[in-house]
Amino acid sequence: MGKEKNPRRVADNEAMAKLRMLRTSPQKLNLVAAMIRGKKVDRALNDLTFSNKRIAIDVKKCLQSAIANAENNHNLDVDELVVAEAYVGKNLVMKRGRPRARGRFGRIMKPFSELTIKVRQVEEQA
Repeated sequence: MGKEKNPRRVADNEAMAKLRMLRTSPQKLNLVAAMIRGKKVDRALNDLTFSNKRIAIDVKKCLQSAIANAENNHNLDVDELVVAEAYVGKNLVMKRGRPRARGRFGRIMKPFSELTIKVRQVEEQA
């Protein structure tokens, strides 16, 4: 009796975290995500801490969440984690406007994004 267990969306040596409704354009967020792709997590956290980009604070929170998921939910070793994937998606766009000269209307688009970070445990070669 009972339901089958849901299969994991990531591999056994991976963990993931997702942030939705980030108030920035996907293009700007992708610059920060590209900065951490493929790096070890401690190096990626350092890069995000000292980045001048405003959105780097939220990306750092998402990365810390992925690390915590790996450690607590999937029993992975934090020292061997690498940012396997960091990808960005579009979310909703708020449409706002501003009156312009001669009865016209200037459109102001306020985009939102979402961020997915996957960390993977990789054994170091001696």
